[in-house]
Amino acid sequence: MTDRDAAAHANDPAAAAEPLFETQLSGLPPLHRGKVRDLYLVDDDHMLIVTTDRFSAFDVVLPDPIPGRAQVLQAISLFWFERTRSLVPNHLSDRPLAAVVPDARERAALEGRAMIVRRLRALPIEAVVRGYLAGSGWREYQANGSICGIALPAGLQQAQALPQPLFTPATKAALGEHDQNISFEIVADMLGAPLAAQVRDTALAIYRLASAHALARGIIIADTKFEFGLDRDGRLTLMDEVLTPDSSRFWPAKSWRIGVSPPSFDKQYVRDYLETLHWDKRPPAPHLPREVIEATSAKYHEALRRLTGPAD
Repeated sequence: MTDRDAAAHANDPAAAAEPLFETQLSGLPPLHRGKVRDLYLVDDDHMLIVTTDRFSAFDVVLPDPIPGRAQVLQAISLFWFERTRSLVPNHLSDRPLAAVVPDARERAALEGRAMIVRRLRALPIEAVVRGYLAGSGWREYQANGSICGIALPAGLQQAQALPQPLFTPATKAALGEHDQNISFEIVADMLGAPLAAQVRDTALAIYRLASAHALARGIIIADTKFEFGLDRDGRLTLMDEVLTPDSSRFWPAKSWRIGVSPPSFDKQYVRDYLETLHWDKRPPAPHLPREVIEATSAKYHEALRRLTGPAD
């Protein structure tokens, strides 16, 4: 399925399947069950990634899936994988799903939500890029006038564009724990200076390319995070998901104003709802009302439509 086919499928209400909370495949050994994705071993060089409709907030998986969300996340990732090939290779393989999931009923449940990818040696950091002051970056700036030790000009406001996009890496937290921002110097110690610089420069290049594309379609990418790995030849390779509403902060450009937190096309909508509850942000998470589930699904589909459609 091409990125255009995936986008069309994800945006087709008639193609919407029943929400998928978790998978149990008969022919493949499971590797890992994350907050959103189920991973299965294909062979020494490949694995199957299934994106489910599970939804996490504050690093806790919620009990209610978001219908159609998985297909949106996969379609957007495929869209960006294709458009960033000139900047960095990615982990997609060309093996068809039928080659590794021969059972037709199991395969039908995975339509539009499964990718067969090359196995990589994942780097132990989140490659975060920020173009605007928001979230934890805004809180750190208010306290210290900097982000990840990078000093910023005084007087910046919430949601304001930074003088230039910043690479602000973070640790990869275990399930239920929170990522921690770290300095570039720590990344250089972890990866070695040449590889750290390559990760930084590649992440910034992807962000700039994607930001220009999205802005022409009415979306500001305030910040995002990438994951990279090394292939068998030691080449830096883009992996996991790319520039989705889960990994990014998307703002509608027409609603953006300096000094206030804009509405979003991402999971911030659910976080904002959960902040109104008396919940300690530990499992078990509360159920979402139907209107929140439906509005969240609509926001994800709107992000897909805008990003993969024509410029405004």
